[in-house]
Amino acid sequence: MADHDTGGDTGDDTGGDVAGGDASFRSGFVTLVGRPNVGKSTLLNRILGFKVSITSNKPQTTRSQVRGVLTRPDAQIVFVDTPGIHRPRTALGERLNERAGDAISGVDVTCLVVDATATIGPGDRFVAASVPRDAIVVVNKVDRAEQAQVMAQLARAHEQLDLDAYFPVSARTGAGVPALVDELVARLPAGPMLYPEEMITDVPDAAWVAELVREQLLRITRDELPHSIATRVTEWEWPHIRCEILVERDSQKGIVIGKGGAVLKQVGEAVRRQLDDGAYLELVVKVDKDWQRRPASLDRLGL
Repeated sequence: MADHDTGGDTGDDTGGDVAGGDASFRSGFVTLVGRPNVGKSTLLNRILGFKVSITSNKPQTTRSQVRGVLTRPDAQIVFVDTPGIHRPRTALGERLNERAGDAISGVDVTCLVVDATATIGPGDRFVAASVPRDAIVVVNKVDRAEQAQVMAQLARAHEQLDLDAYFPVSARTGAGVPALVDELVARLPAGPMLYPEEMITDVPDAAWVAELVREQLLRITRDELPHSIATRVTEWEWPHIRCEILVERDSQKGIVIGKGGAVLKQVGEAVRRQLDDGAYLELVVKVDKDWQRRPASLDRLGL
């Protein structure tokens, strides 16, 4: 697991020697915000060339601020992936919006990600009103749209969102991503490395494994459990990892386990393929009634 989170304290003293005191070296924070399902996590993974944030076609897949670090010879960008901003209906939804809002303040560059194939609507305009006027609009999923559709979406974004710059990209194929990253670097202030050169993310290994389990459950159960599962690693004695899967009702427990344990087996196999060789993953399903509506449960889950 060492290639995922190498650890290390943050601070200006971690990278001064690596950056060589070069006054042209740039560093800073970039946050990715937007409505659910616009591809923020996929974009972050594409930029880093490493999976640090889980993805699915379900809203609210990202539930916390996930930091990913890109280090180049001339710069270090610390990206902050955020939950999709939406109209909250539960205590969990309210907390997700708060985390996304917190990520906008105190960063050097904000990227508002919109979908090239979807109408720019009230949700996009609501997010745009909360970001700095010098924010960059990233029009994602251009691989799924005709060129004329992309150009029309860029024009609508300029007219309706009124922000500083506009970049068409495909997080899935990588088209347009290098130009976006170059622009982000150009906007960062001069400064030393903020994280060790070899670090890719500050997400702990245990939290990452729990997220991998949740990602596979979202994919396998599809529409049956859109927001009603939570995962947490409760034991880590390598190679043994014990991960609890929490559902809100007894009826959901059978969906997660599957006939004869088929769903859990499929989830376990998919996650183990992403772990170091020899990992033993134990999956346990528990019922925590209405967990996403109870602040005490959210606290216990670290949400």
